[in-house]
Amino acid sequence: MTKITVQSSKAVKPDYGGGDTPATAFVPLTVFDLISFDDYMFGVHAFHPPSPPTAALEAGLARALAEYREWAGRLRADPATGRRGILLNDAGVQFVEAAAADGTTLASVMPLLQPTPEVRRLHPSAGGGGDDDGAGELMLVQVTRFACGSLVVGHAMHHAVGDGFAISRFLVAWGQATRGVAIDPVPVHDRTSFFVPRDPPRVEFQHRGAEFKKPRERKDDDARRSIDSGAGDEVLVRHVRFSREFISELKSRASAGAPRPYSTAQCLAAHLWRCVTRARGLGGGGGGGGGRVTALHLAVNGRARMPRVPEAYTGNLVLWAHPATTARDLLAGPLGRAAELVRAEAARVDDAYFRSFIDFASSGAVEEEGLVPPLADPEAAALGGDVAVYCLLRVPFYDVDFGGGRQFFYTPGYYPAEGVVYILPPSPLGDGSVEAHVSLFSRAMETFKACCFSIEHHEALQDQ
Repeated sequence: MTKITVQSSKAVKPDYGGGDTPATAFVPLTVFDLISFDDYMFGVHAFHPPSPPTAALEAGLARALAEYREWAGRLRADPATGRRGILLNDAGVQFVEAAAADGTTLASVMPLLQPTPEVRRLHPSAGGGGDDDGAGELMLVQVTRFACGSLVVGHAMHHAVGDGFAISRFLVAWGQATRGVAIDPVPVHDRTSFFVPRDPPRVEFQHRGAEFKKPRERKDDDARRSIDSGAGDEVLVRHVRFSREFISELKSRASAGAPRPYSTAQCLAAHLWRCVTRARGLGGGGGGGGGRVTALHLAVNGRARMPRVPEAYTGNLVLWAHPATTARDLLAGPLGRAAELVRAEAARVDDAYFRSFIDFASSGAVEEEGLVPPLADPEAAALGGDVAVYCLLRVPFYDVDFGGGRQFFYTPGYYPAEGVVYILPPSPLGDGSVEAHVSLFSRAMETFKACCFSIEHHEALQDQ
């Protein structure tokens, strides 16, 4: 097992280049920030040599933080209202410098970059801090060097500050600042004017049961856990790679007879939904599972839905589409039917839906009724027999470049939550392939592998 040695750890604060330091300010979290996971998101990025010196990476990070000040702040509660927000106090981010054991090349430890617990050694741990109230850094980075000159940059960034798209934009900006070029696009930090509720409010959609639910009772929670999770079965994270040819065939079959073709994201989400459902044994077969409702929880980026909000917005702006059907119908029908469910439900989460959510979340009903965001529970997908999909196909992680060229490998952190699927950005190899990480109980993994790369496997079972 390769040893990774931490050589130094320090706080990096924004560098305003000799200009005036902005005053400390408090920015309340938006309704979209408040329904996000209240935890860190991890990622690992690998670069071939040449790589910049550590001093250049540190200086570039400081310059980028001057443009993205929220990442150098701290989460706090407003003393007057109790509402959570970001204190822009320039307290800094943690910067860790590490090295692999002498003589170790990155090629020799590539399994470290797979979705296993070992990948955790390449990004900082997070969750605590040195502040009196326990609120620590909102961003931590680790720079690990290998004997071959390769560089691995790992990050832990708090989801309350920004979503995956916002995080990728900051990492791209860090690379630009390290290379000495202008940060582009210029970040948009306005967490107020874009999300003002309408007066009077117009709650035109049902948000109870979608973005908010009553907390599960402990007794019910334990009962469902015993049914769905089994007796302590281990959760495995499977890395799968779909070739250009497989994706083309998948899209061709799904789109046959459809009024317009389905996208890569729609087809992969539908395909993986069916594979996970079949692997869980929910398609019928005497156990009664076929009549069970299964839902796909698909993250929808509001930047593409709300015309007033630019792509460079730096906070959270994600809601969820929830296509649902019975397990039997999902597996008995053709792939195109599942893809249509995905497309139709994703299209429903439009500008009007986002505005309705803002009005509902700002109305006081959430607090009065004690509602909570259901997907803030990382085990919600497993407990419901559902699948949660994070599609990163359009998230520009592979645009990160610190001066030696774009990264050749990216992986999210190891996240063994059953029923969670990450569809990763297209391969930088340019071969048209797409990779995904799928978390399932070990007892289901063999069935998943058997059907994941075979469209014919599904069709043969449909005819039985």
